[in-house]
Amino acid sequence: MTETLDPEDRKLITLARAARARNAVPEGAAVRDETGRTYVAGTVALDSLRLSALQTAVAMAVASGAKSLEAAALVSEAAAAQAEDRAAVRDLGGPDTPVLLAGPDGTVRGTVAAG
Repeated sequence: MTETLDPEDRKLITLARAARARNAVPEGAAVRDETGRTYVAGTVALDSLRLSALQTAVAMAVASGAKSLEAAALVSEAAAAQAEDRAAVRDLGGPDTPVLLAGPDGTVRGTVAAG
């Protein structure tokens, strides 16, 4: 699957991996909006606030004025994106927005629709 991955989607995975490594958090995520801008985030785990990396990336896109999402990527040890993560992507991007799931080494494990 990695060989046929669109360069812009590969970029999302690279950015998500970098966020995960830089912040030493369990997950890194990146989303691309309708204009091609990207938003990158890691897991937020404060006493008063808990957000997954993908929820945080979507929130950053919304706060920056994004109207929709083209794609999302999640880098994690987890085998699948959580329902809450897919819901956040779906809320901004729609049910067909692809969510790429990759392992910490960047190997793509699969792609699911947000819906």
